[in-house]
Amino acid sequence: MRIIAADTVVTGPGRNFVTLRITTDDGLTGVGDATLNGRELAVASYLRDHVAPLLTGRDAGRIEDTWQYLYRGAYWRRGPVTMAAVAAVDTALWDIKAKAAGMPLYQLLGGASRTGALAYGHASGRDIPEILDSVRAVRAEGYRAVRVQSGVPGLDSVYGVDDPTRTAGTASGGHPRPHEETWDTAAYLRHIPRVFEAVRAEFGPELPLLHDGHHRLTPIQAARLGKDLEPYDLFWLEDATPAEDPTALRLVRGHTTTPLALGEVFNSVYDYGPLLSERLIDFVRSAVTHAGGVTGLRKLLDLAAVHGARSGIHGPADISPVGMAAAVHLDLAVHNFGIQEYTRHTAETLEVFRPSYTFEGGALHPSEQPGLGVDLDAEAAARFPYEPAYLPVNRLLDGTLHDW
Repeated sequence: MRIIAADTVVTGPGRNFVTLRITTDDGLTGVGDATLNGRELAVASYLRDHVAPLLTGRDAGRIEDTWQYLYRGAYWRRGPVTMAAVAAVDTALWDIKAKAAGMPLYQLLGGASRTGALAYGHASGRDIPEILDSVRAVRAEGYRAVRVQSGVPGLDSVYGVDDPTRTAGTASGGHPRPHEETWDTAAYLRHIPRVFEAVRAEFGPELPLLHDGHHRLTPIQAARLGKDLEPYDLFWLEDATPAEDPTALRLVRGHTTTPLALGEVFNSVYDYGPLLSERLIDFVRSAVTHAGGVTGLRKLLDLAAVHGARSGIHGPADISPVGMAAAVHLDLAVHNFGIQEYTRHTAETLEVFRPSYTFEGGALHPSEQPGLGVDLDAEAAARFPYEPAYLPVNRLLDGTLHDW
């Protein structure tokens, strides 16, 4: 079973996605997600110009060897562009192997460890009444766990809170520039405990609640927030402080018992080092799409299991249905599953990608179709051209660039 083609598909059905489609000499095809939000074309070029020429003629069944070939053989290891490209190849090869075996992917990963993967939805609002309404709406959609994000008094826009009036700036040449937000840490730290006090009072103690700090706090600020949120029994506090320095988490961990999740910006198992060995986090957040595919995530989740940490795979809308499907298969198979982020894709996205996983009873379920269970409609993809777009940036009140 030799690879005869590796085609990169860039499409923009409401947002941009990069997909690798591998074809073998016996007619099987597999797909992998390579989307890197805001830097999509860098990965597309890496795949087309550097990776695809290396794949033709290779044995599609040698997945681990191909992973190591692309990881070690490039000399320049890791990094989001490289690992998104490796992820796309790896996931596509697992898709092919499972199709050749006539099995859904999770069966090749050891079979089901549970009946479904608990998923959390996203609730947000500019003030507490809006947040309570949003939580009700998310629960009505069937979610049994909810991430809660809030506007902050005095700030026009905040990460995680939908703002339909927000638009990106435009450079003189017509190319878009990131939207700029303003941030006030002190106001945020005063406000968020009140939000969770209100949510707990309204919905009771049993609803799993999550919150994302989005890397905006210093270690001592993160420690304060974790301690202030302890009375509201969060499922996790995510990305409270920037992820690059694991020593920061020692300070946070020493001051709070609120469970900590980290790692959506990480792209390999090697990024986690002391975070896992010193048991500084409870959940690992890397995505299949950004951390080396199914093989890369399995290496990470096995290491996490040894150190008592669970999975919390990143699942925003800029992870395509291909990447989401791969995550759901892993969720079902691994022993140390924690929770799965699940953001529903738009109707336009679902014209291009045809996933067969389902959401029922607050949980995600992979299909029993062989492979990943996602079809790519190339004709539909061609109807949605790529359009440049960026994630926002963030500044403090005095104009200093801050973490978004």
